[in-house]
Amino acid sequence: MGVNAEIEFPVIEFRPSDLKRGTNGWHRLCKRVREACETFGCFEVVYEKISAKVREETFELIKELIEVPVERKQENVSPLPYHGWVEPCNQVSLLYEGFGHGDASN
Repeated sequence: MGVNAEIEFPVIEFRPSDLKRGTNGWHRLCKRVREACETFGCFEVVYEKISAKVREETFELIKELIEVPVERKQENVSPLPYHGWVEPCNQVSLLYEGFGHGDASN
């Protein structure tokens, strides 16, 4: 017997007015981001400059990345901290995997 559960995590909208450092909107946004990270370890960003199509494509690619066999993921190494593949561990969560890399915006 298996368990098929979905975890819901926060969805936070990034509005241009809230991205101005030091404003009340900025402080509210920072608080929501911090609380989401402390409680869930992640959150989904909604930002008007990122289309729904791009978000959907990104999530599909992430699903493909997660399904890569562990042996292949272990080949992605880096001498830099938090770069390369970070395997699940008891200290963080057995559900956590990290894929760090430089120049992510390119």
